[in-house]
Amino acid sequence: MKTHEVAGNIMHFMEAFQGSRPSMDTPQMLIVRGMSRKEIEPEDLAQVVSDIFNEIGARKIDVFSEEAKDLIGIMDENIRAQVQIQGETDVYGIYRMKESFEAMNCFVEYSLGILDRIAIFIVLWMDKSGFGPKFVELVVANLET
Repeated sequence: MKTHEVAGNIMHFMEAFQGSRPSMDTPQMLIVRGMSRKEIEPEDLAQVVSDIFNEIGARKIDVFSEEAKDLIGIMDENIRAQVQIQGETDVYGIYRMKESFEAMNCFVEYSLGILDRIAIFIVLWMDKSGFGPKFVELVVANLET
């Protein structure tokens, strides 16, 4: 299964395909962001993330596990292969990400998953005011070398 197919399935599920744009598109990794047209209540964001993984047949991974740490490291390596980034890999950065979104007055949920040899990192976020779009951000990485 290809990264584009996985990302496309997720963006279609979230009704966010139209207007979505990749910020990185390589054979190993696809990073894409879009705006969901689905009506989602903030308290339902975590369930929606679970529903996405169920819909595409992916296995959800505990973000505090060693497996998650390994996947984040692989994703970081793929990004660093394309973009000059200062500093060391910080696998704990995603844990602080939620705090950063909340400090910007946003609701946010994220999760990691795996489907075949494809790692998936999904972030859903929206403004706490209830106005404006709901964003879908994906990192989809091919784990095969």
